[in-house]
Amino acid sequence: MNVAEVTAKAKVLLEALPYIQDFRGSTFVIKYGGSFMDDPDPVIRTRVAYDIAFLAACGIYVVVVHGGGKAITKAMETSGLKASWVNGLRVTDEATVAVVKKTLDEVVNKEVCAAISTAQGNPKGMPGDTVLVCQKLTQDDNGANVDLGFVGDVTEVKVKLIKKEISEGYIPVISPVAEGYDGKPYNVNADLVAGRVASALRARRLVYMSDVPGLLSNPPDPESLISTLKTSQVEELKKKGVIDKGMRPKVQSAIRALQEGVQRVHFVDGRLAHSLLLEIFTDTGIGTEIVQG
Repeated sequence: MNVAEVTAKAKVLLEALPYIQDFRGSTFVIKYGGSFMDDPDPVIRTRVAYDIAFLAACGIYVVVVHGGGKAITKAMETSGLKASWVNGLRVTDEATVAVVKKTLDEVVNKEVCAAISTAQGNPKGMPGDTVLVCQKLTQDDNGANVDLGFVGDVTEVKVKLIKKEISEGYIPVISPVAEGYDGKPYNVNADLVAGRVASALRARRLVYMSDVPGLLSNPPDPESLISTLKTSQVEELKKKGVIDKGMRPKVQSAIRALQEGVQRVHFVDGRLAHSLLLEIFTDTGIGTEIVQG
């Protein structure tokens, strides 16, 4: 390695230093989801885990919320269950929710924990229904009445249980299942869970890892990235169709989190090497950040 390469690496570290000093002791909630979770290449699957372990090593309290839609679909097919949808939302009957809980808690959660362990992190798997309480979801994103079966909307986060694991040096890894008022498990949108957990913990940062670069002003064009978005601009972008489909619950939960005390929300592409670190520890960032205003 020549002197120029060594100097360039030193500059990167020095650029990160003030961020590391500033964020030490802060809480970050990371939504771990997207197609990179299912990539057959273990390097791609674990790259985000290394970034998470890096954040924790810098003295940041990291809480992970993971998705698992594709794993659920595969498990349902294996069980002979057919997925049905209402307004783009998965209907979850009693047989389906049992498969959902088993898959999220015993397969996906363990895989995420194993990846973080590989990176020398210290994960602690937490089934969502041990720390999340919900009511039955009765309306979709547009306010229309729906009956999706065992699908919930989080009403309570048991913060003390999560903070206990953090205080003992763990990285809590939470599955998106909540306990309903009837004592039964409910499937919950993982983006919404991440937002509610971030709000309850008064997180400094909420980061959504997915398989898109961030918010794009022209969705087909990956070069049209919106680097910073103010909450006041959201409604206009919804009308234009810039914020649509899968981005709607992410943005909606981001706005709610900001209103409830989270300082900033980021959308970054998990497929891009070390996108999480580049977004957090560099001056320019690499995804979209949403801020109040």
